[in-house]
Formats: sequence, structure tokens, C-alpha cells
Amino acid sequence: MKNKVQIMGILNVTPDSFSDGGRWNTEAALEARIEQLISEGADIIDVGGESTRPFAEPVSAEDELARVIPAIRKIRACSDLPISIDTTKAVVAREALAAGATMINDISALRFDPAMIDVARSFDGPVIIMHMQGVPGHMQVNPQYEDVVAEINDFFWERIVWMESQGVDRARIIVDPGVGFGKTLEHNLSILRNIQAFKIHGRPVLIGHSRKSFLGQLLDVSIDERDCPTALISAFCSQQDVDFLRVHAVRSTRDAIALAIALSGNQAVYNS
Repeated sequence: MKNKVQIMGILNVTPDSFSDGGRWNTEAALEARIEQLISEGADIIDVGGESTRPFAEPVSAEDELARVIPAIRKIRACSDLPISIDTTKAVVAREALAAGATMINDISALRFDPAMIDVARSFDGPVIIMHMQGVPGHMQVNPQYEDVVAEINDFFWERIVWMESQGVDRARIIVDPGVGFGKTLEHNLSILRNIQAFKIHGRPVLIGHSRKSFLGQLLDVSIDERDCPTALISAFCSQQDVDFLRVHAVRSTRDAIALAIALSGNQAVYNS
């Protein structure tokens, strides 16, 4: 029997993230956002201190640590929920795990920092590897694929085999096809239509589509108007055997999935 869909609530402690940059940079705002994610029923909280939006500039490890460590400590002080650290830097991942994080979410799939594999070996929690064509600074400049689903799966095969060869158990790996990361509108739609194709690796699949620009392209809506479309896609994904959904608006996502499951008659998939 399939486990329920896990909702990963996004906590961006950055000044420049595309959707909520700068909104949680005061102590009171941060505490309110953590409380909101918990009360709305997030299964995991994903903490990020460096924007990975298209054309984003990198930040130093020192700045990233100064943003994420206090947030992780605040979450851990009031909750035992799993905490994911969204970073490509080994030093940030290592310090985040020491502060209470339980998962690594690396958009580079452990490619940007050679020391990240050492951190991955040093604990026994999940490691999320994402596909991205290019880097955030130029990933949306004319991305091209012959077959986007097949090429992403080839990438995952290579990464999983390499990680296993380096001592990371395959059972710990979660794959993320990287909606919006070096993808056009059509590439993103192909990913969403073919979620089950990524199950070929025998690993859980995470989709991160929340508030992304392809929704604006499709519907001509601003970032502030994208939570409803995000929830509708979440409901669709829940019917496509997805395992994790990374979203900003947890409650609307939970409600949309619950409705989709009720209509499908497969109550075993999700327990709201």
C-alpha cells in the first residue's frame, strides 16, 4: 500500500527568493511562519538560505549559515518534524545537521561541492538530489533537450550509481526532476505528465512546482495568485504516484490533495 503524500513546507530565510524573499527575516516573522507551517500540517520543513531562482547570485557560506542555523534551531525548539536543509554547500549542510536538520536537499545533486558526499555519508537521513540543466545564474537561458524525461532519468541513474559507489545507500535517496530548473514550459509540463516514469529508479519522487514562473506563463497570473494553481497541480500529482510535494502554501495543498483522493476513492493514499 502506498504511503501518504508528504508535504514539504518551504521556509526561505533569504532576502531575494522569487516568491517570499525577505518576508521571514525578522524574529517575529520567522516564528510566525514556522508556527504557520506546523499548524497547517507540513510533514517536513525545508529551510533555505540562498535563492536559487533564475539569474540568482550566489551567497557566501557565512551568510547562508547566519540565515539557516537560527531558523533550524527555532523549528527544533518547538517541533520534532523532519527538517530539510536546502543547500549545495557541504559546510552549511554539516552545520545544519548538527543544529537539528535531518535531511539534505541539494539542487546540484552533490555536484557543486566535492565535500558534500562526505556529509552525506556522515549521517543516515534522506538525501534529495535534483536535476538542473546549468546553474541558477543561467539555467533559463534557452534550455534544450531531445527527450526531457529520458535525459533526467539518465542523470538520476548516473548520480545514484555514483552515490552508491561512494557509500551512500540507495534507500536514502529521493529524486527531484527539477521543475523550473533549466526547463521551458513544455519541459515542465512533460515532467508533470510523466511522474511515474521517474519511479524507474525505485526511489521516492519529489516535485517542487510551487508558485513557479511556468504557472504565470500558462495562466497569466502574478506570483501572489499562484497558490490555487499550485494546489491544483499538487492534486494532479497526488494521482500520479508522487511521494513528496514541496510547496509554500501547505493548507491549500493538503485540501486539494484530500479532495482529489476523496474523488478517486483511494483513501489509503493520503490521511488529512
